[in-house]
Amino acid sequence: MNIKMHSIRFNADQRLLDFINTKVKKLPIVYDDILGAEVFLRLDKDTSDRENKLVEIKLNVKGQTVFAKKQCKTFEEATDLSIDALKKQLVRRKEKIRKK
Repeated sequence: MNIKMHSIRFNADQRLLDFINTKVKKLPIVYDDILGAEVFLRLDKDTSDRENKLVEIKLNVKGQTVFAKKQCKTFEEATDLSIDALKKQLVRRKEKIRKK
């Protein structure tokens, strides 16, 4: 699976990129037909509660695109929540295909 990462308005350190890469590479365990992934890391405008880290993950799946976007205090937390959301979507998609 090809994974592209984009950090917007900042330079992401290698540890963060490795963390995200590891999480995204585990997704084919849930769903086999993932062709590629694109990850966007953004620093949103400062908010009062400092939840300004935004992670968007777009998966190219056979015949469709699956997308999750989460905003949290850390990129790691936002990544975990995005991956959980993607897993739910992939499981639903897999069940829908099996019913056909």
